[in-house]
Amino acid sequence: MKTTLLKKIWLSPPHMGGNEETYVKEAFDTNWIAPLGPNVQQFENAIEDFVGNDIHAACLSSGTGAIHLGLEILGVGQGDEVICQSFTFAASANPITYLGASPVFVDSEEETWNISPGLLEEAIKDRMSKGIKPKAIVAVHLYGMPYKADEIHAIARKYEIPVIEDSAEALGSSYRGFNCGSLGNIGILSFNGNKIITTSGGGALLCKDKKIKEKAIFLATQARDNEPHYQHSSIGYNYRMSNVLAGIGRGQMEVLEDRVEARRHNFEFYKEHLSSIPEISFLDEPEGSFSNRWLTCILTPSFEVREKIRTTLEHENIESRPLWKPMHLQPVFEKNVSFVNGVSKDLFERGLCLPSGSSLETDDLERISEIIKNLLK
Repeated sequence: MKTTLLKKIWLSPPHMGGNEETYVKEAFDTNWIAPLGPNVQQFENAIEDFVGNDIHAACLSSGTGAIHLGLEILGVGQGDEVICQSFTFAASANPITYLGASPVFVDSEEETWNISPGLLEEAIKDRMSKGIKPKAIVAVHLYGMPYKADEIHAIARKYEIPVIEDSAEALGSSYRGFNCGSLGNIGILSFNGNKIITTSGGGALLCKDKKIKEKAIFLATQARDNEPHYQHSSIGYNYRMSNVLAGIGRGQMEVLEDRVEARRHNFEFYKEHLSSIPEISFLDEPEGSFSNRWLTCILTPSFEVREKIRTTLEHENIESRPLWKPMHLQPVFEKNVSFVNGVSKDLFERGLCLPSGSSLETDDLERISEIIKNLLK
């Protein structure tokens, strides 16, 4: 008996625009295969033009590397503490440990699912009362939804603590008219294969001070001194983006606005077709926020209902994924100081990311929605 394989629907697959191959071919035709070259410069220019707000961009090998360099440039070192949003991917927190510092985790608020301003200030006061002033704050625009930047940055200014704005999931999102990535002291982007645009693997550090960009590039190219021979007065890293991958990025930037539109369309489709189900709710945009809707996320009444949906979709060859498991619940960070209110734990247990790729077709969206509706009848 012949078995019919169901079409695979991925959570967030890469989606090429058409000109990526042209720019990659340019790199091959001109032999710019080294981790520098015209594509890198053009990709950085395109990012700067899009993000605006006097931003300078340094293209790197990953968003994780961008956070690492950002922390080092802000002076984070051995024995320091850095406040980090708990509800996020591990790459927001791991670079803190690369520098011998310790993450202090802060839970979320319910309106955006991002770092809680109230708990943030509580954490700062607590650490300072113990003689430890946090050296930086890592705040994340989770799933493309901007965090409460006015409140978070006001607290950061009050205590004179710089903010690394983790916009890995938020290229194309904005807060009160300003593009995400341009709000903090240092911003970071990710171009990993599942992001709204991709270079296969890659990231960028964003800043408003050109000297910071130059410092980031210096550190990202093994911190080589300006000498005719190889000389190093500082420890550096191999974090610069290759000219080949930057060619992919140039092509992707040309279709970024289309990708944002498609992701937002996915969200609206799901909301229109699933909001009538009492067991399902969505995260709405607060006033002043514009989300790229990188991933469409739903909340269910319980862990059991979430798993029922996830496993049913999996059986139908459809990829979905639970929301991020908070960092303060991860085995590797279980001994770290944390300030929690239960919000992120609850979101993790009840939340699910639905397929959200910009290449999804209407038939795909209908198939997913019908499976969930029939399951929860």
